[in-house]
Amino acid sequence: MDSSDTSPFRPRDINTALALLTRLPVKADFSRGARASWAYGMVGAVLALLAALPTAALLWLGVPPVLAAIVWLTAIVVMSGAMHEDGLADTADGFWGGWEKARRLEIMRDSRIGAYGVIALVLSIAARWGAITILLEADVWLFGLIAVAMLSRANMTLVMTALPHARNDGLSHAQGRAPRTGAITGFALATVVAFGCVGISGVVLAAVAFVMAALCSATARVKIGGQTGDVLGATQQVTEIALLYALVILAQL
Repeated sequence: MDSSDTSPFRPRDINTALALLTRLPVKADFSRGARASWAYGMVGAVLALLAALPTAALLWLGVPPVLAAIVWLTAIVVMSGAMHEDGLADTADGFWGGWEKARRLEIMRDSRIGAYGVIALVLSIAARWGAITILLEADVWLFGLIAVAMLSRANMTLVMTALPHARNDGLSHAQGRAPRTGAITGFALATVVAFGCVGISGVVLAAVAFVMAALCSATARVKIGGQTGDVLGATQQVTEIALLYALVILAQL
């Protein structure tokens, strides 16, 4: 398939999305670029189902949820190559370590991690670990975590559509700008699956995700005038945290 293919959806877009967002060995058509971003939510479902296997096995063996939650997080991080965590760290360093756009982008490109990045990573891991532990203890974790994984990744496509590229190179720029139709379809698909997984709570989670996409987009626009691959990774992380907290609250109602 060549780069002139402008069809909105292709079944193999799921492979392309998996290749872009994970380290799973799949064949992909990278010429589709951002047109495959509608399938980002599907990547979340795949990762969640795979991470659920060792997590469920440990719980069945009697391992405490607090330890099983670490295995869930580890599986997700390994399969995704810590891509989103890296984006969160770089974004935190750049957004709050520089005083102007050029300097912020320069810091974000630097492979070294700063204090803001370290703090962001520690808080992200701690927040997710705590929330996942609570969900595992309540035995309502599987379908809820699938919904969270899908919506947090579908959110990246919304930001890709809402903002221009902040620089003229990099991974996000190389993939192009996500079509609005694909972004809306991808988010709608994630919302439908979330509803199927946790009922009306899935709609609430989708609303929370949409608000987080708007907040992340607004922050990125102010800080660097657009989006980068790091911004998209950070969006996934902060959205996942917000959704996990929302799911914990909803599970206790």
